[in-house]
Amino acid sequence: MTVLVDSWAWIEYIQGSESGNIVKRYLESEEEIITCPINISEVYLKLLKDMPADAELVIDKILRYSFVAPFTVEIALAAARLKKQKKFGMADAIVLATAQANNAKVLTGDDDFKKEENVIYIGR
Repeated sequence: MTVLVDSWAWIEYIQGSESGNIVKRYLESEEEIITCPINISEVYLKLLKDMPADAELVIDKILRYSFVAPFTVEIALAAARLKKQKKFGMADAIVLATAQANNAKVLTGDDDFKKEENVIYIGR
């Protein structure tokens, strides 16, 4: 199985929360782990705000754990359709379109994904 780790899940992992421990189990499993460039940007921004001294080190760790799926024109167009259809934010639409293009399940606790197919929802 391929698992796309969403920004929400990466942040929980970094914070070492209960949900982050679930993320850790996926990261340490045999699953193929991918992420989106938009997730890298969102997580890096949070790190720069909350943990600036560790931002580069943490991003490097994320990049070692996962393959960053390319953002293609096809994914961009699919994301626009998903945004219009589901009323998602653009970042969430890109994540979902990337997961669909890579036959991946989205690992997240973001409520926007709660009712979506092919999502491993670990929120509260």
